Amino acid sequence: MKPVDDDTIRTTVRRLARPHPSGGEAIERSVILAEGSDSAAIIAWVLSHAGVPDSTATMAARRGIHGPREQRGVETPDRPPLRFLLPAGSLD
Repeated sequence: MKPVDDDTIRTTVRRLARPHPSGGEAIERSVILAEGSDSAAIIAWVLSHAGVPDSTATMAARRGIHGPREQRGVETPDRPPLRFLLPAGSLD
């Protein structure tokens, strides 16, 4: 496996990332893994560029008497992150 350079990874991350409501970018872990053998290098690049793992699962709004009492965005520490969040401007 040949080493992947910084510019190649940045180009790949730009292609895979999507806008996030925070103003930054989100990149799904599944999409990174689909890149194959370069996935470890991509994850390392994201983490070294102020990216943070996000394991919160969004839940659909529930109605009814007990709907508002349910927790939203419950984290599960035993699972790998669902996505990585990059701050605004990190792909420039």
